[in-house]
Parts: sequence; C-alpha cells; structure tokens
Amino acid sequence: MNLNPIDYLIIIGYLVLVVLIGIFLSNKAGKSLNQYFLGGNQIRWYVLGLSNASGMFDISGVMWSVALLFVYGLKSAWIPWLWPVWNQVFIMVFLAIWIRRSNVMTGASWVLTRFSGTGGAYSKNIIILFAVISAIGFIAYFFEGIGKFCEAILPFDLTVQTAFFSVSSKNVYAFLIISLTTLYTLKGGIFSVVATEVFQYIIMTISSIAIGLIVFFSVSNADLMRVVPQGWDQLFFGWKMNLDWSSKLPLLNEKIANDGYEFIGILFMMMLFKGIFSSLAGPVPGYDMQRILSTKTPFEAAKMSGFTILVLYAPRYLMIAAFAVLALVYLTPELQQMTAIDFEVLLPETISQLVPTGLKGLILAGLLAAFMGTFAAVVNAAPAYIANDLLKKNLLPNQDEKTYVRYGYLAALVIVGLGMLFGFFASSLNSITLWITASLYGGYTAANVLKWIWWRFNGYGYFWGMLTGLLASTLKLLFFSDFIDIYFFPIILIISLLGCILGSLFTPPDELKTLKSFYKSVRPWGFWKPVLKEVKKDLPDFKPNSSFYKDLFNVVVGIVWQMTLVVAPIYFLIKKWEGLVWSLLIFGLCSVLLKYYWYNPLKKQDES
Repeated sequence: MNLNPIDYLIIIGYLVLVVLIGIFLSNKAGKSLNQYFLGGNQIRWYVLGLSNASGMFDISGVMWSVALLFVYGLKSAWIPWLWPVWNQVFIMVFLAIWIRRSNVMTGASWVLTRFSGTGGAYSKNIIILFAVISAIGFIAYFFEGIGKFCEAILPFDLTVQTAFFSVSSKNVYAFLIISLTTLYTLKGGIFSVVATEVFQYIIMTISSIAIGLIVFFSVSNADLMRVVPQGWDQLFFGWKMNLDWSSKLPLLNEKIANDGYEFIGILFMMMLFKGIFSSLAGPVPGYDMQRILSTKTPFEAAKMSGFTILVLYAPRYLMIAAFAVLALVYLTPELQQMTAIDFEVLLPETISQLVPTGLKGLILAGLLAAFMGTFAAVVNAAPAYIANDLLKKNLLPNQDEKTYVRYGYLAALVIVGLGMLFGFFASSLNSITLWITASLYGGYTAANVLKWIWWRFNGYGYFWGMLTGLLASTLKLLFFSDFIDIYFFPIILIISLLGCILGSLFTPPDELKTLKSFYKSVRPWGFWKPVLKEVKKDLPDFKPNSSFYKDLFNVVVGIVWQMTLVVAPIYFLIKKWEGLVWSLLIFGLCSVLLKYYWYNPLKKQDES
C-alpha cells in the first residue's frame, strides 16, 4: 500500500500517544492489585462502557465481518450469533448484577463465593486454567488478524530468512505491534487500558462516520445490486442461504460450501440453542467480566453493559458495511480474474485501493486502535488470575502489593508469548474464531449455567464439568479440526454436563453456610428451594427472586434491540429505506420497553 506522509504522521502520532498514556498512568496503576486490575472500583460506568465497546471493536472481528457481509449480504448479520453476540444482553438484564454483588477481583475469586472446601479450591484452579487458555486462544486470533492487516497495508517487507528458519513479514508485523501494545498495557494497568480504549473508541467512531459518508454519497443501490446475487439484500432466510454467485463471482459458491453456512436454517437453530446456554453461563473469565467487577455498584454494572451495546454496534457495522460495499462495487472486477481469494484481506485491500489520503491514515490508526484496545483488555485481564488467585492466595502469600503487580507483568509476558507462538501456526481467522466460539466455549457452558440455577451443584461438579469440557474441545481441535465446530457444540455440552452431574452427585454438597451466603447476596432464580428454606429460618421476611419471566421478556426485547443496531447501518449504506425505517421504529419501541421493564425497576431497587 502506498501511504502519503500525512497518513504515516497520523499513524505514528497515534502510536506515540498511546504509549505515553500508558507510561503517564503507570505510577497510579502500580499501587496495588485492585488498583492495577480494577482501578480501585472508582472508574465511572459510562467510561467503562466505552472501554468495553472499544475492546469489542477488534480488527480481527472487523476483517471477519467484512468478509461475511461481502459473501452473505444481510444474512451475515445472523452469523455472529455463533459467539453469541447477544450474550451482552443477558449480562445487561441480570447477570451483571449477580456478578458484581460478589465484590471480588476475578472470576476465580468469584467461584469461591459459590463453592466451598476442596471442591471450591478445585473449581478455582480450573477457572484459572480456562482463563489462561482462552487468553492464549484470543491472542493467537489477534496475532493472525493484525499480521494479515499490517502486511496488506504497510509497504515494507519484513521477512526474516536464516539458515535454520524463516519468519514471514506478516508474523514480524504481528510481533512488533503486539510487543508495543503489551508495553503500554503492562505499564498502566486498567487505567492505561481504559484511557486508551476511550481514545481509541473516539478514533474508530470518527473513522466509521467518515468512511460511511464517503460510501453513502459515492455508491448507489443500483451500483451494488449489479454485482451481488438475488437475495443478497434480504435479512431473513429459509432452510438454505440460496445465494448463487455463479454469474458474479463463482469462487464464492465454494467458500459458502466450505464455511458450512449454506444450510442456515439448521445453523440458526444450533446458534439459538448454543446462544441461550452460553449466554446464561455468563461472561468467560476475561476483560468483559473485569469491566463488570470494576464498576462501583451492581446497578452501574448493569448500566455499563447496556451502554456497551448502545455505543458499539452502530459505528462498528457502519464501518463493516462501508468497506464491504466498497469492495463489492470496485474490487469485484479484479477478484473475478483471480483463481483464489483470501477474503480475510478484503478490508486492507479496500483501504489500500479506495480510501483517500488523510482519511486512510485516520482509518488505519483507528483499526490499529481497535486491535490494540481489544488486545490490551485481554492482556490486562488474564494475568490477574495468576497474580491474585494463584500466587497471592496460594503459592506466595504475604508479599507486598507491588510484588504481586510485578508477578502480573511476568504472567502477561508468558501468556502473550504463548499466544504469539500459537498464532504462528494458525491457518485462518475463521478457524480460530470457530474453535473459540463453538468448541472452547462449549466446554465452559454447562458448569457455568448450573452454578446459577441448581443448589446441589458443587465445586467438584464444577471442576469435572469444566475439565471434561476443556478436554473435549481440545480433542475436537486436534482430531476433528476439519469438522464444523458449531455442530460439535451439543456433543461437548453433553460431555461437560455429565461431568458436572456425576461430579456433584458422587460428592457431598457444599457447606450450607456458603450456599446461604451466596443465595442471600446474589439472589439468583432457579432451583434453590432447600437453601431458601434455611435462609428463611434466619430471615423470615426474605423473598426469593421472582423476576424470571420479566428477565426473559427483557432478554428477548434486548436481543431484538441489539439486532436493529446491527442492521440499521447496513440498510442505510445500501440505501434500502424500508428496512432502515422498520429498524429504527423497532429500535425505538424496544428502547421504550427496556426503559419501563428493565431500567426503571433496577433504578428503584438500587435506590431502596
């Protein structure tokens, strides 16, 4: 890519600024583990919400989504349900409150509020292991994405060739950017991460609006419809995708078959099944949970999660839609001459060929910001499990707080190093994405659903459920890597569920004291009748949580609300006005319903 000196100045200026922020905030962050990892619970909820949104505005995800929209059109809006993307709605409606009531630092510390004794210790150790494994997986995902992006946009060939090994330019770029991001993250802790992520969010939003306006005024609906197959601009579907690219870009038919998304009706049911269980399990031990635990109160945790949804999806999908439309209209003739296409580099190729000077530098700085923000959030969150839960509370107690912060530095370096090592051998963004979302999270789901809803589920059951799930997902990766991950989710879920139930029933229940304390403070709904009976002996006026149906209603409304924020920017840029109007009307209706049935009751509860 040929960059103008102005573009280089913008990119270099951004990189220098974020490093300076990390250094400036390092003294404030290093006072204690709580300060370093949670900001002393003093960061405002809306700042954490912007930070959380920036952390989800990742470059690898944007590249993946641009490729999806290019190939599948509006129906691609459903495919991210693989994660599932609407888990944030469950968190907003009730899980953020349940989690924040614990007043702990990490997910591993949180499980000790639910499980007791040896089983509790086992459950804590397995969640530490999961946090580290998932962080390594995400770093490998980031490594693959940022390497491809930088190789496509920057003109320098950084290939390292020796007599013993060769390192591609893509991997060298990834190593350099990740090293720089790790530096400012380690120096400033969560203060640095949040401050730079808010700054990065602003850059990304300005970039999204700018490129969105360029596309809106330069591409007509007729221009787009000439290069896409019939049905590309339709949101809803039957049993099959029914997108035939034969006359436009035949290679895409092969990609659709290889991705496994052709039978979208069956895929949708699998995503819905997986999404409900995965979302009810709550956030995995990472930056999302860290933001929840960093808020001042449970009410602010819920507001932060809702604000994240509100500010994330519209600008993110405005950028995704803009680049997909540009690529379709202007790059299709070039792509038609190719015998093979790497769709994951559509984004950088579109920037390279079609974005003007100045804006190109801003967008590239914004996309680097998106990567660095998400990566920094992962790097800041995962080491807390080692420094706080493994070293401070077990292996090396009674040290001063600054010592544990330094151990956090070391843990981050080891995790980043392992993640980069796995990134060297990753085949594609899509393969890593599918493994993380379907297989790895499949092993997490069963145990983390049961912990909320079943009183008899104990620490041993949690340990065996998580362990069998991790083993099943690892075996899938090693021996069945060619099979589509989402269809393995039920198998991994059943294996993990058996581990949970057998592990619990063949061992004694958790201590009643722990169960009563957890139930009184968190107040989940579910199967807690024996514990409720004991609590009422001490507190006759105690009332159980009766909000299940209200929460269910709010979750459904919230998912529809979030979906309108995804599709409205796409409708806007492809100039499909009827779809845009309906999206905005439904968004308004859902906002009113959430105000009356979610926000107002929470506010009243917080004030009482």
